[in-house]
Amino acid sequence: MTPAHPTPRRSGVGLTLVLAGLSMFGPFSIDTAFPAFQQMGAELEVGSTAMQQVLSVYLLAFAIMSLVHGPLSDAVGRRPVMVAGIAVFVLASIGCALSTSLPVLLVCRALQGFSAGAGQIVSRAVVRDLFDGAEAQRLMSHVAMIFGVAPAIAPIIGGALLGLGRWPLVFWFLAAFGLLMAGAVLLVLPETHPPKARTPLRLGAAVGGLGRIARGAAFWRIALACTLTFAGQFLYIAGAPIFVVDLLGLGSGDFWLFFVPMIGCMVTGAFVSGRLAGRITGRTQVMVGMTIALASGVLTVVLAATPYPARLPWPVVGPSVMALGVAMAFPVLQLAVLDLHPDARGSAASASSFVQLAFNAALAGVVVPVAGASLLSLALTSLLLLVLGTGVLGLHLLASRPRAGRELRTTPRPEPLEPTDRM
Repeated sequence: MTPAHPTPRRSGVGLTLVLAGLSMFGPFSIDTAFPAFQQMGAELEVGSTAMQQVLSVYLLAFAIMSLVHGPLSDAVGRRPVMVAGIAVFVLASIGCALSTSLPVLLVCRALQGFSAGAGQIVSRAVVRDLFDGAEAQRLMSHVAMIFGVAPAIAPIIGGALLGLGRWPLVFWFLAAFGLLMAGAVLLVLPETHPPKARTPLRLGAAVGGLGRIARGAAFWRIALACTLTFAGQFLYIAGAPIFVVDLLGLGSGDFWLFFVPMIGCMVTGAFVSGRLAGRITGRTQVMVGMTIALASGVLTVVLAATPYPARLPWPVVGPSVMALGVAMAFPVLQLAVLDLHPDARGSAASASSFVQLAFNAALAGVVVPVAGASLLSLALTSLLLLVLGTGVLGLHLLASRPRAGRELRTTPRPEPLEPTDRM
């Protein structure tokens, strides 16, 4: 399956920056608010458990709407969906800034979640619309490198904003970021899904397309491997207020002590993934990345069981190494999901995002408050998720192992696959 229209040989800096910026809606919406949780809870007169719902409501709304963004972009084009979604995100952020009670804040956070995926999810389909093979993996890795900076700088920005004023400044910042990205999409990003390649704008067609994707065993194996493996790392991200403040005894301005090393390793992993594109098979790269992530989970449990588990830098070593392994594997896995359905990449991106986001919403709202009782329970839960993710990946590799001397294709394309496409 060739791309929808002629593709450039190499991705430009402007395109890479815009796609990376679109992928930042999620981490900015989540991590920028973390330093403000204590102040928000005090002013809104709610405890830390209730404040955790500020995250889980956002993630649940993001997950639900993720089923819509991709199919809608397959029908009307990528740019209209992204611009409209960003506009709603800006209005929702303003609503968060003006909230005077937790129920109002939760409603506005839900609206943020409903709209944030328009940029973050659809941008993945844009990458695959424009590029194929090793170049698609390189661009996805470059996007991941820049995207990886967002969770590191977001809590730093949040802490700096709190130094200038009250917590609503965080959401005014998110509104300004949304306006900036809307302008960037209009000025820099071309429409990558031409009318002749679009699907009918009908509910039945959209639901049928998602159903066709959901019936594929390969989709579930890859999606669950992504979801469970990333969940091992996301457990620490979602539980950052508990991990940093309650378990490590640090303050609201100290989130960088956790996020900077973790995101540094994530950026390094994405860089390595881009450098390896076209040099080794995607199958090998994913296996190496997942092995690193699993080994880091074991290391985290060992360090959490020491007599002084909260003494820095040891509590952040495991999650940081975990991020490196996950970042190495993810570009290949994400492209593998899209290549399962080259005629409906937006829908494939939506379906895989829904699985991951729905799981992460449950993780943030249900698992984190329980697992966050101690550093050891947090580490054991993370390791369990990594083991499950690695197990599902193993099942996929067994099911798709080469037969009769040929690599099993992840797509129905008749032409030979690039080495990085083989999973």
